[in-house]
Amino acid sequence: MNIKYNANSAFPNQVVPLEEKLSLQYGKQVADAIQSEWFAQGRTNGNRYLTTFNNYHTRRLYARGEQSVQKYKDELSINGDLSYLNLDWKPVPILSKFVDILVNGISNKDYDIKAYSQDPQSLKKRTDYAHGLAQDIFAQDIIDQVKQTTGEDISNTSIAASDLPKTIEEMELHLQLSYKQAVEIAEEEAINQVLDKNKFNLLQRRLNYDLVTCGIAATKTNFNISNGITLDYVDPAYMVYSYTEDPNFEDVYYVGEVKAMTVAEIKKQFPHVSNEALEKIQKSYSNNNYIYGWGAYDENTVQVLYFEYKTYMDQVFKLKQTDQGLEKILEKPDTFNPPESDNFNRISRSIEVLFQGVKVLGTDMMLSWEMAENMTRPTADTTKVEMNYAICAPRMYKGRIESLVSKCIGFADMVQLTHLKLQQVIARMVPDGVFLDMDGLAEVDLGNGTNYNPAEALNMYFQTGSVVGRSLTQEGTMNAGKVPVQELSTSAGQAKIGALISTYNYYVQMIRDVTGLNEARDGSLPDKDTLVGLQKIAAQQSNIATKHINNASLYLTLRLCENISKKLIDVLSFPLTANALINSISTFNVNTLKEVANLNLHDFGIFLDLEPDEEEKAKLEQNIQVALQSGGINLEDAIDIRQIRNLKLANQMLKQRRRLKQEKDQSMQQANIQAQAQANAKLAEQTALAETQKQEVLTNQKVSLEQAKMQFELEKLRAEAQIKKELMAEEFNYNMQLAAERVNKETLREGDIEDRKDKRARIIGTQQSQMIQQRQNDGTPIDFESSNDTLGDFGLEAFAPR
Repeated sequence: MNIKYNANSAFPNQVVPLEEKLSLQYGKQVADAIQSEWFAQGRTNGNRYLTTFNNYHTRRLYARGEQSVQKYKDELSINGDLSYLNLDWKPVPILSKFVDILVNGISNKDYDIKAYSQDPQSLKKRTDYAHGLAQDIFAQDIIDQVKQTTGEDISNTSIAASDLPKTIEEMELHLQLSYKQAVEIAEEEAINQVLDKNKFNLLQRRLNYDLVTCGIAATKTNFNISNGITLDYVDPAYMVYSYTEDPNFEDVYYVGEVKAMTVAEIKKQFPHVSNEALEKIQKSYSNNNYIYGWGAYDENTVQVLYFEYKTYMDQVFKLKQTDQGLEKILEKPDTFNPPESDNFNRISRSIEVLFQGVKVLGTDMMLSWEMAENMTRPTADTTKVEMNYAICAPRMYKGRIESLVSKCIGFADMVQLTHLKLQQVIARMVPDGVFLDMDGLAEVDLGNGTNYNPAEALNMYFQTGSVVGRSLTQEGTMNAGKVPVQELSTSAGQAKIGALISTYNYYVQMIRDVTGLNEARDGSLPDKDTLVGLQKIAAQQSNIATKHINNASLYLTLRLCENISKKLIDVLSFPLTANALINSISTFNVNTLKEVANLNLHDFGIFLDLEPDEEEKAKLEQNIQVALQSGGINLEDAIDIRQIRNLKLANQMLKQRRRLKQEKDQSMQQANIQAQAQANAKLAEQTALAETQKQEVLTNQKVSLEQAKMQFELEKLRAEAQIKKELMAEEFNYNMQLAAERVNKETLREGDIEDRKDKRARIIGTQQSQMIQQRQNDGTPIDFESSNDTLGDFGLEAFAPR
């Protein structure tokens, strides 16, 4: 087949039919054009591939502290002579510290992978949920009444009334934080499973290291039935690509990499290659030219170029009118060009396609050339195709790539030279010595008949620090050497060392200034007088200075996740890979993925939910502490808020929880007031009831008491009446007896009266008789008081007055 060439380049003409593009000869021409761009001019004159390789190789050696020391030897040698220099030429690994700090800091950044479904069905489901949620919010009173009346829950969502949003702002926050469709959860789990399976944490560290050292990092997403989705590391030193000025390499039309493979690996991967062809490859001397002199390579390997080539094809369809008035569409090759007809038309569109090829460098042998089976296309424009490579060089200008290490190579060289100069100065430094004046020693007599010799003078000086001398000579003149031993000071080396140390620190500071890794970031001891706030500001400024590297790392991660998301439909298309996915994530999520597999798995928005930096965390934590101390939120609310990575959503939730807490406190206060009022009313009612019961009891007691009193009085009256009756009867008896006694007494008294009258009459008569007799007898006077004073036989005369 005669391949047409592009007049302006070595690449073949793209305005050819698809059948010609599928030919192996067309692919060989593409591979030869790539080989010519990158490997032309030979190794001696230099070429693009060799130059790029050497640049990245040099940067990596400086980052490891293993750069070549020949330039330092050339700098310090005299006409190439190093015989007088005994130095430690090992490089000072000054850059490795800064590289490790930056790489480890970027690799420690935490994030969550979020998937947002954007297909029409998912959007409709999300809209319906939001509409139903809004209905529940505004009809909550009616829903509660129906539930209390009938026991049926007529709400659209299953959210409890206490957790239901109250306002539109709360509903938006709920949709962002709490609402997640099953297909989105399944997508996130599938992406995380692929990342974990491919040990992405280790791959990401290599990518970050390349971004810092080489200024470019690349990775490739592949899919095959045996291994499913694989993430492969691509060494930028072995990579080829078309010219671009885009730091994300989105406009390249070819990209590839050189791999060193054994013949056995070639036969295993490409079984259609004959043994004769393998023998020819193994004996090809030109292929070895891509190995020699470039490091410790295995000469038993073959250099193979894997590449992807982006071109276009015409999709042609035949639109035919049927006899029934219907339209029928049939796909045709792009060479289909029928004459005009009334019953059918030719419809076509141009779409991008991706070809994959494999070529043995230095030979004309193509191992593979075919159109990619699993091409990834963006949902927004299905005519576009995306490369399987994800590449990023954040500091690229006109194709030249700059890295953090490349900016510091000159300063690292000066640090190494200063270090070697320090070794030179230290090696040439001598200790302080002494000066012996031999003439002065000869003039000194020790007094024992011997002269002062140099050995004794040095012994005395070093042991005692004293010196014996004479101010006058033996002739009596002034002795110029009166101090025979004098110390020699060699302090010139100290000044040189101090100057070299200052120079060393200057270039280290220059590295800090160029990289942005200041003392607050590189682990150096900060000044004791520096305030903590200033240290945080310095660390934040350092983070900003290296933010482009962090953004490049996140871009590569995001591109990988997008490629994984677009290739998941291929995973579910084959039973072997689908079963592996089922075993790694739940069956429910796999079934959900299968439901949307026929719709469009490419229609997912993938984004990274980044963990906030220290300053943002500190601001959020300060707000949380203020809210906690003021009682605005609970501890459980603070825990939930801290788990939200998005600072804006975290602050919105903080405001929502504060407002809910205030409403809850107010409702609790109202409830407490109502409960207190009810308790007071109940207490008053109970008090009144108790008082009523008390009064009733008291009344009953009074009635009972009065009844008892009345009964007692009645009984008393009865008893009194009985007693009175008895008393009256007794009194009557007594009265009768008294009356009888009185009658008797009266009778007796009257009888006594009569008796006494009779007695007095007799006494009177007797006395008159005696008086008559006395008168008659003229007798003595008669004492009638003492006469007859006897009581029986006892007389009373003895008691007469004396």
